[in-house]
Amino acid sequence: MDLLSPDFGLIFWTVVVFLLTFLILAKYAWKPILRMLDAREKSIAESIESADRIKAEMSQMKSEHEQMLIEAKTERSRILKEAKEAKDQIVAEAREQAKVEARKIVEEAQVAINNQKMAALTDVKNQVGNLALEVAEKILRKELSNKEIHQHYIRQLAEEIRLN
Repeated sequence: MDLLSPDFGLIFWTVVVFLLTFLILAKYAWKPILRMLDAREKSIAESIESADRIKAEMSQMKSEHEQMLIEAKTERSRILKEAKEAKDQIVAEAREQAKVEARKIVEEAQVAINNQKMAALTDVKNQVGNLALEVAEKILRKELSNKEIHQHYIRQLAEEIRLN
């Protein structure tokens, strides 16, 4: 039980050693420890501030990224719309050009048909004229053989011309 009830000398020397240790620590250790604690506190505060700043920058970058995505989607939609309009215009122009070419081909074909028709008609008229001349020649040869009838016919025609 002696350990549980200390003696005055033990308390005195314990207090003296404690005070000496306290004074040595106060003189040499407290200031560096407090400086280290202050530096640590400042470092933690700076880290928190840096983290907040980075968080704000990340938030700003996220909003900028979202804005860029929206702009990219808008630009893509605009480009697709312009491409569709260009395609439609090209198709319409091609159709119109095809119609013009078809009309031109039809007109050229009609002109060619009309030219061939006129040539055929001219040829038929020439052949008919030639046939008529041949027939008339044969008829005239047959009729010219009788001069009296021929002279009588000429007189009759001359009288008719005078009457008209």
